[in-house]
Amino acid sequence: MHVQPRSSSIKGPAHMFTGDVWYDVLARAERPSRLRVNLVRFAPGARSAWHAHAVGQTLHVTEGLGRAQVRDHAIVELHPGDTVQTAPGEWHWHGAAPDHFMSHLAVWEAPADDETPEHEWGDHVTDEEYRGR
Repeated sequence: MHVQPRSSSIKGPAHMFTGDVWYDVLARAERPSRLRVNLVRFAPGARSAWHAHAVGQTLHVTEGLGRAQVRDHAIVELHPGDTVQTAPGEWHWHGAAPDHFMSHLAVWEAPADDETPEHEWGDHVTDEEYRGR
């Protein structure tokens, strides 16, 4: 057994997020496990940039009201208890609703090989995209 002491919250970097986002790394397992778990907190209107995960991603909303979208699909409203899964390589974004905070657990795996990046980051979600236009 290994007890990992709580680390400091990390401000979401500007190249990955619009608005105020903070996250806590809950699990970054060492091989052979490839598990990654973050608790992510979004201020109203804050959101991730478009991105894709090599092995997919699962989000579980813990509080607040959020939004998520897969490229070329409609925006989905997220509520506490909702779980969202994105397929490997599927471009998407997620964040808080315009007038609500939102927190979720983000769960994903690192790829089995050391050459493939865990995720790829794209453009920021524009205000028009965020509003669903």
